[in-house]
Amino acid sequence: MKARSRAPEPRPDPALEAFTEGLAAVRGNPALAAVGGDVCREEACAPVGGWAAVDSNGTVHVNVRRRAEPAEWAWVLAHCLLHLGFGHVPAAHGSRPGPDADDLAARCAVVHRFQAGFPLGRAPYEVPVVPGGDEEELAARRRREDLPPVPGTAGPHEPDQRLVPWRPHVDLPDWMAAFAAALTRTVSAAMDAAGGRAGGLTAAGLPVRPWDRALSWFVSSYPLLGGIAAGLTLVADAELARAHGISVAAVNTAAGEIYVNPLLRFADEEWRFVLGHEMLHAALRHGERCGARDPYLFNVACDYVVNGWLLEMGVGTMPGGLLHDPQLKGLSAEEVYDRIVRDERRIRRLATLAGKGRPDVLGEPLGPPRDYVDLDGFYRRGLQQGFDLHRRDDRGLLPTGLVEEIRALAHPPLPWDARLARWFDEFVPSPQTVRSYARPSRRQASTPGIPRAGRYRPEEELARCTFGVVLDTSGSMSRVLLGKALGAIASYAAARDVTAARVVFCDAAAYDAGYLPAEDIAGRVRIRGRGGTVLQPGVDLLERAEDFPPTAPVLVVTDGWCDVLRVRREHAYLVPHGAVLPFTARGPVFRMR
Repeated sequence: MKARSRAPEPRPDPALEAFTEGLAAVRGNPALAAVGGDVCREEACAPVGGWAAVDSNGTVHVNVRRRAEPAEWAWVLAHCLLHLGFGHVPAAHGSRPGPDADDLAARCAVVHRFQAGFPLGRAPYEVPVVPGGDEEELAARRRREDLPPVPGTAGPHEPDQRLVPWRPHVDLPDWMAAFAAALTRTVSAAMDAAGGRAGGLTAAGLPVRPWDRALSWFVSSYPLLGGIAAGLTLVADAELARAHGISVAAVNTAAGEIYVNPLLRFADEEWRFVLGHEMLHAALRHGERCGARDPYLFNVACDYVVNGWLLEMGVGTMPGGLLHDPQLKGLSAEEVYDRIVRDERRIRRLATLAGKGRPDVLGEPLGPPRDYVDLDGFYRRGLQQGFDLHRRDDRGLLPTGLVEEIRALAHPPLPWDARLARWFDEFVPSPQTVRSYARPSRRQASTPGIPRAGRYRPEEELARCTFGVVLDTSGSMSRVLLGKALGAIASYAAARDVTAARVVFCDAAAYDAGYLPAEDIAGRVRIRGRGGTVLQPGVDLLERAEDFPPTAPVLVVTDGWCDVLRVRREHAYLVPHGAVLPFTARGPVFRMR
């Protein structure tokens, strides 16, 4: 019986193998894989003479007759998918007019420029050098100038970007958002690798610590605090934490450092809560907002507020033992402080993340001394930009109190000197000149036949345009504070053309310095006093002085350690930043920094 012959084995197709290998390289790239896209190898859809083209249905049409190396196919397919990721061919229902040749060339140029720094594949043709600018700028430049053509992947006579109607009854995809999210994840992974955290191992081969994973999560997945997290440094030193009594964590805003106790065994979700807690302390400037309050109790009040916000936002899991009271929801840190200072039973049980009786917002950095910069602008910008990203990407609702504080930080209050200048403008009049023929003008000599009235300031007008200063010269007033206060008073008196101001030095008694010229207030004044602080005699002296106008305002300069004042005319207070007056001020209070 005759043996049955074997069917011949199919011959390998080198072109198909090269294309398949190039497609596998593209699918293996995380950023391009997120874009997705289908591949069509039908000859009727393929570009004539080129390699591939992409349409707004997310399909890449490949010319099967074109021969290329695997690296070249990878570059071509990546070029088409980048058109999707850059939004050059967005999906839409209905037909649309296609872009003109200049727009097509500009979009290909932008993709070429991106691929020049994107290590995937090799271009099958010569790619021109692309100047700077986005698609619109490059297209406008091409319309103005005679520039050489920019080749695409579909060949010289056919566009590689096609706009077609989207399939009905199917949701429109957003390839731009998918590509942007995947690119963010890729960059975050690259940063982890550069920092020695790739693959879950450090550069020394040790496992990544959970607090580092929690910080990376904020950078990659939580835009509200991502910018703050990227600029802070984590210090995990068990000996440092033990020496300074840090039970869980603490933060120093001036140094930009968060100190954690590495001996604690928290889950990643709990470390996210702890780091978010410390970052909100730093970003909202809780250390600077304390003022004359008790630092520890104000820290506790801020803890109640911050922990409530984090629970409401669903950031991590709150570890056991942290401060939280649902009855305090919606209150500011200052309002919570006013409540807890009256509850002695509550105070005895309070503890921050640093421990019982210790604030976790540190005034001084731990470790060896270093040079630090003022990070106020960094915290303000980072929180505001994170808030904009959080709201734009719809990453969830935020507590109303947190939103109000972020907006308040975005619009910082006016500097004290600007507010003081407005007060001078409102209550200290400038002397007005009047005209009189009894005082001939200086131009009278040039026109002897024409009488001209001269300008002058009446004595009664000069006497009316003045103000009084009650200056606290007690021992608690520093020379720096006195210098700043006197310098500001002198400068604004000169700006308002005030010839002289009535100055009274006061500690335990009042010392009347009389009317001093504006230029002498900050320069050649011999300060009297430097004893206790009783300012009411100085105020009474001005109010009873017969040569002091009844409409002239009074400016009281003090550090807040004074008696209760009663001023019966227009007045204001100039105090250091953070000082609290021992009474309710009826006039404006300007705070110097």
